[in-house]
Amino acid sequence: MVEKMKMVHIVTTASAKEEMLKALREMGVVHLAEKQSADREVSERFQTMSRMGMALKDYADPKQEVAEVLADDEFKKMYSGVLDAVERKSLLGQEISAANTEIDRISAWGDFSPEELSKLREDGYDFHFYRIGSKELQAALEDENVKLIRLAPIDKQDAVAVIGTLPPEIPATEFMPPEKSMSELKQSIENARSGIEECDGILKDASKYDASFKEQLVKMQNEVNYSSASATAQGDDDFVWISGYVPEVEMDKVRAMAAENNLAFAAEDVAEDDDKIPTKLRFNKVSKLIEPVFDILGVLPGYREQDVSLWFFLFFTLFFAMIIGDGGYGVLILLGTIALRVKQKKGTTVTFLLFVLSIATIVWGAVTGTWFGMESAMKVPFLKALVIPSLATYPDYFGLTSNVTQNAIMKFSFSIGAIQMVLGSILSIKDKIPKKDLSWVSNLGWAIAVVAMYLLALNLVIHDPIPLVPVFALIGVAFVLVLLFGGMSPDLTFGQGLKAGLANAFTDFLDTISCFGNVMSYIRLFAVGMAGVAISQSFNGIAASMHGPLIILGVLVVLIGHALNIIMCFLSVVVHGVRLNVLEFSGQVGLEWTGLPYEPFKELNK
Repeated sequence: MVEKMKMVHIVTTASAKEEMLKALREMGVVHLAEKQSADREVSERFQTMSRMGMALKDYADPKQEVAEVLADDEFKKMYSGVLDAVERKSLLGQEISAANTEIDRISAWGDFSPEELSKLREDGYDFHFYRIGSKELQAALEDENVKLIRLAPIDKQDAVAVIGTLPPEIPATEFMPPEKSMSELKQSIENARSGIEECDGILKDASKYDASFKEQLVKMQNEVNYSSASATAQGDDDFVWISGYVPEVEMDKVRAMAAENNLAFAAEDVAEDDDKIPTKLRFNKVSKLIEPVFDILGVLPGYREQDVSLWFFLFFTLFFAMIIGDGGYGVLILLGTIALRVKQKKGTTVTFLLFVLSIATIVWGAVTGTWFGMESAMKVPFLKALVIPSLATYPDYFGLTSNVTQNAIMKFSFSIGAIQMVLGSILSIKDKIPKKDLSWVSNLGWAIAVVAMYLLALNLVIHDPIPLVPVFALIGVAFVLVLLFGGMSPDLTFGQGLKAGLANAFTDFLDTISCFGNVMSYIRLFAVGMAGVAISQSFNGIAASMHGPLIILGVLVVLIGHALNIIMCFLSVVVHGVRLNVLEFSGQVGLEWTGLPYEPFKELNK
């Protein structure tokens, strides 16, 4: 469920600001309202350290031992060396780039000494070098005031050295001699590369202090958060105050903290029009298993939206099992989870979730008779006895045709979809009735529309003998309810709500049609599962055709083929299984997943 929040205002004297902030951080339950940015210098130091920590991972040797965590002074010295090495490496890289550019510019003119040119200028011979066209060269040769020496052609163009400069009426491209000779530039590149190797050695050595970087980043993050809280606090010459959201169940902590630190505070219900209220979900032992999926997807219901964690978990588990679809794959996932659990010191929510998902997959594979896509599994009496014949992947072993079993699985998929979407409408009705929101009638209309579209799908896709006249009558009733009550709201009169609903007639008409597509979209559970089985069978067939020395290649085909299929099945779970929950189901509930995460001001330890 979504924790109920209170808005809390905490006040102290201006001189006790630091004590108030430290007490708030130690308590760790206040989500600051209107949070301000941290001091720029503090933020930049954190970002720089974070970038350095990530950059050092590229220098880490997997075989090297991880160093012990450094003390603050030792880390500061090491980190200073890292920053110097990174800066020096960057400058050396720029030096190499500039030298290479200069070499490319002067290479056609050959190697020469800039020092000799300087000496010639000191002796009164101010040479200028040009690339010049043949006509312009002829004009220069005929000019008595021009003293030049012809040089070897440059890029198929004449080149000359002129004492002084060419007159403006003779166009030519002047070459500016470099400050360093070709050999000096090449030597500077070699020196820079040696310097870069030294820097890389420093960075590689620093990469073993990954644990130290993590510890210091936590400290720096706490400094950033404290700076932000300090900037958020408001005050005048006499008092300082700060406001934030606190879960109602944590209010006793606020009272105790205020009493202990001589702080004044006031608590009130959050405002109805406040759209910045954070969401904190309270999970039970079952629904908590879906928390890792929420974290991965980055979804969170809004404060005033419903918590559907339990239903999300139950349907996600079923969708996962149907999409993976193979009991053998479920066994592999289970074994991998057991290995992970043994490696861990204690179980985590992720491992418990994987246990549930793998067992569900094994159950689905058992009732459909799918074990690594092998038809021969049905020759094992125990495995055959577990199969529900109408859902069998290999119906011939049960005296059925593939058309019968495929229709049964499609019907099951449609049924799951209809149940989930109707449940979504019921949850929305349950939420709206206590609020005296008459739009709950439109949700009833959507529930009726889902049932009607479900029956229509069975008739059109599976050819169930369902009379269509009652179905279209239900669709008509559903459309009228949605049209008349869709615009209702507690802050509108009945007439205003009716007018608002009628104004959306065309949109409601399109949404009613799209409801059929939503029901039909659940056929993906059947289609993706069958595709996975077909891919398994294909790789098995390829491997089975290999005999003699090729049997080793056949084993590789099976292993690689099934590994790829498992990966694609997992991707399908993300694309299809999550979509059905986040879009179709959530749309019926009225969930927009607009929640702001509850992030209290507290001391972080990781």
